[in-house]
Amino acid sequence: MIPALLVARAVSRAFGRGGRRVQAVCGVSLQLEPGEVVGLVGANGAGKTTLLRLLAGMLRPDRGRIRVAGHPPQSAAAHRLAGFAPHAMAFPPCLTVREALTYYARFHAPGGRRDAMVDRALVVGQLADVADRRIAGLSAGWERRVALAQAALGNRRVLLLDEPLAGLDPQSRHALCERLAGLAADGIAILLSSHDLTAVERLAARVVVLRAGSVRWTASTAAVPRGRVLEVVLDRPPAVVPPGFRRTAAGVEIDLRDGTAEAALALCRAHRLRVRASRVRLRSLEEAVVGALDAPARVDASG
Repeated sequence: MIPALLVARAVSRAFGRGGRRVQAVCGVSLQLEPGEVVGLVGANGAGKTTLLRLLAGMLRPDRGRIRVAGHPPQSAAAHRLAGFAPHAMAFPPCLTVREALTYYARFHAPGGRRDAMVDRALVVGQLADVADRRIAGLSAGWERRVALAQAALGNRRVLLLDEPLAGLDPQSRHALCERLAGLAADGIAILLSSHDLTAVERLAARVVVLRAGSVRWTASTAAVPRGRVLEVVLDRPPAVVPPGFRRTAAGVEIDLRDGTAEAALALCRAHRLRVRASRVRLRSLEEAVVGALDAPARVDASG
């Protein structure tokens, strides 16, 4: 059995004192295997960034244990193995991409090895076309790639990424997703915090849902209970929505659960709705996550 690259057990962290003390992370446990992408999702303020900073060794937990390939996260050995890309990476705008990566590389290797390290990071971020351009002139998509390259400096085996897809146009988003999939195929473990659940569904083998600092729900993406949804396109908006249905831009829809599409369509006809078309689809990961946030906490033992 291949050992996990990152393990967290019952990790907690609070901020403030007395009556103003806020529990940002509460009893979180997770692990990352080589080549695995795990999606970390939840609302703003759920504790995702705090958890990533704890795993990266930037914060110390109040309780619990974190190990990066057996090393404490604040240790030099852990920093050589795990890289963190924050949501808002502050690069000196006057530097070129290559110069910025060289600046960060000095924390990892002596002068003779830095050039090779930077060249490798440029490959990881697919930055050859902009290596000698100033960071101040880059688009958001290119800046995200620079942040990824910085996190991967030194051939790190664990990447902790905080909203790397935020604000990207579709083309940049697709390119970065392809790059992350390629890194995972090379054996790098990735913990991906993102509100882009379409990308999480595409990339991640598992999803961890945080709510108020605690793990609300976790499962392999293949095991996420999707359920069936009947979508009904109507000729005109309904005056009254039938029981169990909800409005959509094109008409109405309903979770079928144990019912049938035929019975649901019969209910539409009973309410004199003029049905133009219908189809049955599986619930998306986003719908499953929203449902998980409203349901009792559970953990998939297979994850």
